Order: sequence, then structure tokens, then C-alpha cells
Amino acid sequence: MSKLHVLVLGAGFGGLEVAARLSDAAPDRIDVTVIDQNESFVFGYSKLDVMFGITRETWRSHYRDIARPSVTFCQERIVAIDPVAKTVRTTDNTHRADVLVIALGADLDVAATPGLTDHDEFYSVVGAERFASRIRDFDHGHAVIGVAGAPYKCPPAPSEVALMLHHVLSQRRKRADTQITIVSPYPTPIPPSPDTSTALLSEFEERGITFRGSNRMTAVAGDRKVITLEDGEELDYDLLFAVPRHKAPDVVSSLPAGNDGWVQVDPYTLLTEHADVYAIGDCADAPVPRAGVFAERAGAVVAEQILAKLDGRAVAPYDGYGSCYIDFGGGRVGRVEVTFMTSEGVRGGPFSPPSLAIGREKEAVGPARIAHWFGR
Repeated sequence: MSKLHVLVLGAGFGGLEVAARLSDAAPDRIDVTVIDQNESFVFGYSKLDVMFGITRETWRSHYRDIARPSVTFCQERIVAIDPVAKTVRTTDNTHRADVLVIALGADLDVAATPGLTDHDEFYSVVGAERFASRIRDFDHGHAVIGVAGAPYKCPPAPSEVALMLHHVLSQRRKRADTQITIVSPYPTPIPPSPDTSTALLSEFEERGITFRGSNRMTAVAGDRKVITLEDGEELDYDLLFAVPRHKAPDVVSSLPAGNDGWVQVDPYTLLTEHADVYAIGDCADAPVPRAGVFAERAGAVVAEQILAKLDGRAVAPYDGYGSCYIDFGGGRVGRVEVTFMTSEGVRGGPFSPPSLAIGREKEAVGPARIAHWFGR
């Protein structure tokens, strides 16, 4: 009997989780090919570590080191996806599959905000590394963390930047000479978890950080160092941390999508309208945040569905659960859990207040995930 061929597009949290679980459960029945244009995986939180001098270099795990039975990695750029034929054309090859899992993430759409440039964003690896020297040199004036629109990857990130910036400025005895403001389209820092939002707003008040909710950055005038807000107000800045608008990758345009461009899926199965074609993580329109932990959970559910179909058994639906760490600065880390699809709707909680102990717990998570995904 020939083996089932699963083609995974994208080697982030979701794609790697699909491959690892299928490799663990059925290496004798399933071959997995993972395609990504990048040579290595980077945890999002490691970008903040570089920005704020906790580490000197971004922690990278090279895909060439994946050592899992029945898993093959190809570093190629995807050019076209045919969801009907389940074929994928790259710059190097044409790949065919029995099952297609699309986990290509979200792209930054810097050009969607007038005046915004790549120089202003900190969400990419290059952008985060560029901000390390700016933060070291910043000792007076107004720092603004401006979000251009929702959804965006890692919703706690603007709050983390504000709190971590407060910490490093306080260490350098420059906090009294600075202001820190967050401009967010959300009414509270973490709307699905009121307890988490309350904790963050309390920290902001104690540290003199201004949170401007239900607003967003709509334009940037770099020559005047001013951003325009959705309500028309102009806000001066000396250091701008920009969160650009996000969009689905252009290459997924061959799949069914809404007006916002995200790939349409059944929220409980993560299947598209095409048989055996799934979309998970940031590129899909499942009603969950764009964050690695939710993509990872989705990857686990899709892997289980693929296995269940082989075995002829039922499987539990996707529930939109995620557990996320939030850096409060100074090594103090909190943890929030949210389940987005329950019979009662979104269920936020529990929230674990920030502590050094949870900070140490977070440090262990990255190596454990890499060991799981890469087969080390």
C-alpha cells in the first residue's frame, strides 16, 4: 500500500506541529514534505530579547537540522497553489500531494499605511535587530508604539514593548525624561481576557504608560515625526515602534477568501472548500488571534484529522485554545489562557500574574518545542 503524501506549506508553529505529529504517529504510512522559503525558524519572543539586549543574536533553528522519520524539508519559494489538483509550484519544482496543509502565515503590509516605511517596523527579524541600537540610544522624548490595524500577529507584543522599554529606561535612570504611549485598535490590551487586560492596565498606570485604545495609526509623517490617528489627532514621537497592517500572502489568492483576503476555513475542522486542503495559522480566517500558540494547536488538530481519516474514526473539533506568555519586563512573565470556541462563546482565563518563576518556565518552552519539532 502506498504511503499518504502530506504537503505542508510553511514551517512555522502550525506547519512544524503537523509534520512532527504525523511523523510521531505514522511514519510508516505517511510521508510529509515541508516547504518554506526561509532557512531557519525564529521564535517571535526572541526578537524582543534582541531588541532589549537580553540576547545579542536572534535565536535561529535551521531547518536542515530536522531529523524526523518520513519528513523532508525543502527550502523553496512557493509560486502557485492549485487546491483542486493539490499541486504546488515553486521556484525549483512542482510538488503533488494527497493532502495539502497551508500554513504560510501573514505578511506585513507596510505600504498600506501612508508614510510608514520598513525602517519603522519591529515585527520582522531585521526590523527587531535594527531597533536594538535605537533603544540603546534613546534617553529622552516620546516613544510611541503604534498599531496600524487589526488583526496583527502576537496581540500582547505592543504591551510587552512598552513594559520592557520602561524597564530598560528605568535601569539607565532615563525614565523620567521619557514618555511611553501605546496606540491600539483594541479597547483593552487583551480583549478576550479581562483579567489580563486589568493586570496590564494596572501596570501601565503604575509606570506612567499611556494606553490609547479603540484607535489606530493611519499615517506617518517621518519628516515631522508625527503619526495621525484614526480620530484625526496628530501625535508627536521621537521613537516610533510601528506594527504594520497584516495581509494574507499573495500566493494564497487561488484559495477561497473573504474580502479581507484570509483563507476561508471551517472553524472546527480548518478545511477549506476543497477536499483534503486545510489552512491553519495566521493565513486562515479561523476566529482566533494571529499567534504561534493558536497555529500550533490548529496544527495538532489537523494532524489528528488526517490520522483519523486513515483509521476511519472520529476526532474532536478545533476549539481555538491557546496559552500565551506575556513579558512584563525585568524577567517577570505572566501567562494567559483563552479558548475561543466553546458552547458559551469565548472563555478567557485563567490568567497567571507575572512572576520570575513563570519567566523561567517560558525559557524552557522554546528548547522543548524545537526538540519536538526537529526530532532532537
